[in-house]
Amino acid sequence: MSTTVGILGATGAVGQRLVQLLVPHPEFEVTTLTASPSSAGRPYSDAAKWRIDSPIPDDVADISVVETDPEAVPDGVELLFSSLPSDVGAAVEPAFVEAGYVVSSNSSNGRMDADIPLTIPEVNADHLGLIEVQRDERGWDGALIKNPNCSTITMVPTLAALTRFGLERVDVSTLQAVSGAGYSGVASMEIIDNVIPHIGGEASKMETESRKLLGSFDGAEVSLHDADVSASCNRVPTLDGHLENVWADLSEDPTADAVVDAFESSRGVDLHSSPERLIEVFDAPDRPQPRLDRNLGDGMAVAAGGVETTTHGVQFNCLAHNTIRGAAGASVLNGELLLEEGYI
Repeated sequence: MSTTVGILGATGAVGQRLVQLLVPHPEFEVTTLTASPSSAGRPYSDAAKWRIDSPIPDDVADISVVETDPEAVPDGVELLFSSLPSDVGAAVEPAFVEAGYVVSSNSSNGRMDADIPLTIPEVNADHLGLIEVQRDERGWDGALIKNPNCSTITMVPTLAALTRFGLERVDVSTLQAVSGAGYSGVASMEIIDNVIPHIGGEASKMETESRKLLGSFDGAEVSLHDADVSASCNRVPTLDGHLENVWADLSEDPTADAVVDAFESSRGVDLHSSPERLIEVFDAPDRPQPRLDRNLGDGMAVAAGGVETTTHGVQFNCLAHNTIRGAAGASVLNGELLLEEGYI
């Protein structure tokens, strides 16, 4: 029997991607779509300016959109996926959780709160235990779980594989696709024939979220990993797929082959959306590339390549699909984890 779910902010770019991933999902049934008051009461096919490269699913086209308010969500919804802007999410998500809903959120608000799980199931599924801390401290019956930023989630699986060699410091430079800014986030006259060497707030997210994801959970709190992380984030004129150049300082001195073995041994978990192999490694020095490799594992795998040893550790490139693995797909995977662990 399918779990009944809803999508908060269903008309936006990530909301549409959630619709695409959830409508054929074997464990979830989408019954509720929310958006702004101006969209409320309209059929989803009319309210959403559909921009995904597949037809709008028939199963949701005629669903009447409701306001993003707990009182507007019909009875029976067991799980909510949130793709709200962070300022809206900060105001609205706690209200849904206080009303008893379990929310798997892609929004950036609250990711670093001490009692909110920031989770990549293949990396730190045990952090889901923070839900009990969250419920005790906040006195609510629902739960709020977050997936990380799209650039963070591209890099962290590779860093998790490197922790066996004593991860001490990380420097990363990103080349991030325009879809990460939303459909109208970067003007064409600004990005064509150009690279923008700054993305507001992105570097700090990578630097803090990475340490929380790699941290240890003792049953009461998460201790941040002690590696220093420094990021430089750049917007480039590709549509989808964040490519990142990573330098990792290690306390041990592994060979490049040992690092490749560590990456290739990173496996998925027993959840529907998790790829069989979490990290796919390329031998060719000019791979991975966004256009060629962003859809590995149905967009849920991380690609790596260019692995070389350095004086202090290793350098490599990694890539992931930013709106699937880095956003909607990550929320769906967290929803599957919540279901598997009995929180729904």
